[in-house]
Amino acid sequence: MNETRRDRDAEGRARNARPRDGLGRPLPYGAPGVERQPEGVVRTPAETLAEAQRLLDAGMPFHAHEVFEDAWKSGPEDERELWRGLAQLAVGLTHSARGNTAGGARLLRRGAGALAPFAGSAPYGIEVAALVDWARELAARVESGPTVDAAAEAPRLRG
Repeated sequence: MNETRRDRDAEGRARNARPRDGLGRPLPYGAPGVERQPEGVVRTPAETLAEAQRLLDAGMPFHAHEVFEDAWKSGPEDERELWRGLAQLAVGLTHSARGNTAGGARLLRRGAGALAPFAGSAPYGIEVAALVDWARELAARVESGPTVDAAAEAPRLRG
């Protein structure tokens, strides 16, 4: 591959083809990496939550964020903030696990803020109030402590 040119997908869009680790960090070309999530997959809410939980439990919040992003982009307008907030929590955990404490805390708080309006209900069985509390507590902890373990800190999305 000529590294002076941008990687492109089959449709010609710029798409980085470098392998990635479990936290979504790019690895050198040719290195073994974690299989990436396909983009643009339309799942039911139950499928989205099951796949995202599997990835979170495996310590792969970056990949869970991509699953939530698909739901955010393909779901009904009135649910976009729900899925966007969940995506922000996952990417906040990603940054926290990578050692970016300021960015991680900021995204965790932003995700909690996006989810807060849903705390009175439990859409699709999502424990929204518990997730908001988890995100705010983790944000405070990562600002003053060491890098977190993504799998150990993975939240439970549903009760």
